[in-house]
Amino acid sequence: MSQNLLMIEDDARLARMVTEYLGQSGYPVHHAGTGQAGLDALQAAPADLVILDLMLPDMDGLEVCRRIRSLPGVLASTPVLMLTAKGDPMDRIIGLEIGADDYLPKPFEPRELLARIRAVLRRRVDLASSTAAPGLRFGSLEIDRDARTVTVGAQACELTSYQFDLLVALAERAGRVLTRDQIMEAVRGRELEAFDRSIDVHMGRIRAAIEVDAKNPKRILTVRGVGYVFARQQD
Repeated sequence: MSQNLLMIEDDARLARMVTEYLGQSGYPVHHAGTGQAGLDALQAAPADLVILDLMLPDMDGLEVCRRIRSLPGVLASTPVLMLTAKGDPMDRIIGLEIGADDYLPKPFEPRELLARIRAVLRRRVDLASSTAAPGLRFGSLEIDRDARTVTVGAQACELTSYQFDLLVALAERAGRVLTRDQIMEAVRGRELEAFDRSIDVHMGRIRAAIEVDAKNPKRILTVRGVGYVFARQQD
């Protein structure tokens, strides 16, 4: 079954190139030239992934991403791959903080874009086909792998697709100290630079969603100089 992508990009030449390349690789792309047009298109015909440019004529990509995350139902969890300015780490960090699943700096090779898209979509397929029991419970924290939902008590927690995958990877290995490389390997995500802060940014967002006090976490603990451990006993 083909997976449909939405590209929100005001550079018509780049959009045509990406649309043609991804289409030849089996990924039909719908193009929207403004942020509002992209939001309207996503609500009219849900996409499997959104390729979102940071610089748009009517609103910036960060605002578009925020609005996607506030949409109703499953639309809010649509994976977002953000296109950012090369050499600006703050754009990447802010994008991840407000809900992007991945980023790619411009200019980029179409093959790398395709690889990133496949990695994000593969994570969803892998989790959907898992034979493990759908539910993970740790005190008041409950993770439903089939529904891809997280609740603490009766309160739903908002996480991006990538953040949900990271949380599941940690929870399935509760009590084990994992390095950042092991965490990335567990979710089979993109290769990152050795000092890339994106994992730490995502962990901060996950903690903000599931911890009573994100500054004094009881669920996801930092092991200084090593990585993270998901606590077996939490409440």
